Amino acid sequence: MLKYVVLFSCVLGFSTAQAVDITGAGSTAAAPLYAKWQQAYTRKTGNKLVYEAIGSSGGIKKIKENASDFGASDAPMSSADLKKFNLLDFPTVISGVVPVVNLPGIKDGELHLDADIIVGIYSGKIEKWNDAAITKENPKLALPNLRIQPLARADGSGTTFTLTDYLSPVNPEWKTQYGSNFTIAWHANVKAIKGTNDLVATLKKTPGAIGYAEYAYVVESNLNYAQLKNRDGQYVHPNALSFKSALSNSGWKNTGNFEEMLTDKAGSGSWPITGATYIYVPRVTSQPERTAAVIQFFTWAFMEGDELANSLDYIRLPDNVQARVVHEMSSVADTKGNRLSVPIFVK
Repeated sequence: MLKYVVLFSCVLGFSTAQAVDITGAGSTAAAPLYAKWQQAYTRKTGNKLVYEAIGSSGGIKKIKENASDFGASDAPMSSADLKKFNLLDFPTVISGVVPVVNLPGIKDGELHLDADIIVGIYSGKIEKWNDAAITKENPKLALPNLRIQPLARADGSGTTFTLTDYLSPVNPEWKTQYGSNFTIAWHANVKAIKGTNDLVATLKKTPGAIGYAEYAYVVESNLNYAQLKNRDGQYVHPNALSFKSALSNSGWKNTGNFEEMLTDKAGSGSWPITGATYIYVPRVTSQPERTAAVIQFFTWAFMEGDELANSLDYIRLPDNVQARVVHEMSSVADTKGNRLSVPIFVK
């Protein structure tokens, strides 16, 4: 903790400032965490954050149009777009995307799925829960003769991006027909729903349904999840340990390379649909007080928000990644080229 206090004070500077309320928009997957952080931060500083969980594409659109103080997404923006719109991006936490089901007679975490089964379901080739492909992976389960109702996000979703980023490399057919993106031209059998909350609500009232959600929603809503077969051929549960395993088998921990996707990593305990959530701010800001307040908020979150993140089953960034983020945030400047002076609040 102390090393970050020293580091932040050196590169960003301590100062006093009038309270500034800020706005953010984007990722629904990160919304539970940002709400928790906002409540604690307001108690600490008096500053407020108004966050709109409108989906990753919506958050990216708003920051590109300078219609929000920051954008949030569950997938990194392309380097070309970062350069074109003169934006800085950085991750905040690690989590995972989880297949969730409403499957009568099957207990939480009993169902085994792999990438090929998920592709078969979402491409309309697997229509019943007792299909031979599913029963082969679940020989001990009495799977019902029940029609599968695939649910997906209709809006531009980073959760969709992470899921399809996992499916595309491991299943060439999916890559050719659907690919990896925030929005997908889903098969006619798929019911597309706007927002994670509405997808979860539909799942709960639809026997036979399958969907996907960020892990915090799975825990919060007590959803029935599936185990997934990972790159090493092992079935794993989604949890902090399996997300950390994927992180440890990536370049993030060794090099701080947070541009690398965390899906389909090696390791017998790795969750195959692990991912991060990202923030976008201007590199050169015409509203320095507001951008400084955004940096102040996330600086505080890195320094004091770990317990709140852990309570929602998000994984903190490795120290070297946090250090890189701090260094890059310190480069943000106003239109005159002056680096921002950011007040830092510490315990």
